[in-house]
Amino acid sequence: MDGTGSVAPLKLGDKTLRSRLILGTGKYSTLDLMVEALEASGCHAVTVAIRRVDLSGDGPNLMDRIDRDRYTILPNTAGCYTAEDAVRVSRLARELGLGDWVKLEVLGDPDTLLPDPVATIEATKTLVADGFSVLTYTSDDPVAAQRLEAAGATSVMPAGSPIGSGMGILNTNSLSIIIEKLTVPVIIDAGVGTASDVTLAMELGAEGVLLNTGVAHAKDPVAMARAMKHGLEAGYWAARAGRIPRRRYATASSPTDGMIDITSSQAASSPDTNSSDTIDGE
Repeated sequence: MDGTGSVAPLKLGDKTLRSRLILGTGKYSTLDLMVEALEASGCHAVTVAIRRVDLSGDGPNLMDRIDRDRYTILPNTAGCYTAEDAVRVSRLARELGLGDWVKLEVLGDPDTLLPDPVATIEATKTLVADGFSVLTYTSDDPVAAQRLEAAGATSVMPAGSPIGSGMGILNTNSLSIIIEKLTVPVIIDAGVGTASDVTLAMELGAEGVLLNTGVAHAKDPVAMARAMKHGLEAGYWAARAGRIPRRRYATASSPTDGMIDITSSQAASSPDTNSSDTIDGE
């Protein structure tokens, strides 16, 4: 354990992140607000949906507002519904100079935004063979998670709940099984609504949390970003501290050995009303 009280960096492939909180860059009402929220969160890596970046050069550009000296950009394939599209977008990101790592999303349904498990595994294999470090978004299915690790994923990123839902961590049992079974870092991705969701994800043993809507759509995104930062730190340390076991009945906080017998003490100090020394009037 770090004696300084600092959360240890997170290593993902050839990247080392100072913060285990990864923030998305979409959905903010203004780019200025996004910049403030990123700063308040203390994050090191930020995700950018490559398909939604304006490369025309006209108007405000999201990429121009991200300080590349301060943040590492993690390109993602949001909006892709086939393995082929996801691979194509990943290669485009590399050509744009964003490196050989990608957050892979291959969606299977536009209403739930849940991943297509078969296409996701296929795309993971293709990108790994192409030299990418692949951080793969998946459902909370432990078997699918193990298949992705076998396919070469650098990190497996199961959803806490549907993207943008704010429902928090719905299936702690399945997520804890994924964390237990996998050897690659598990990062909880999607569904986070507030700081306590981040804390719970980390308490389960996750190596990090990725979120976007929970901050971008909060009433005060900057304050929520700060809360998410502290929530992650709390969960990180709690997971390593070891919680007490849950018990059916209460357990006294104070030891019972050596307790003073108050009843006996009171009896010994009370006056004897039957003593001859007692005057009962005249």
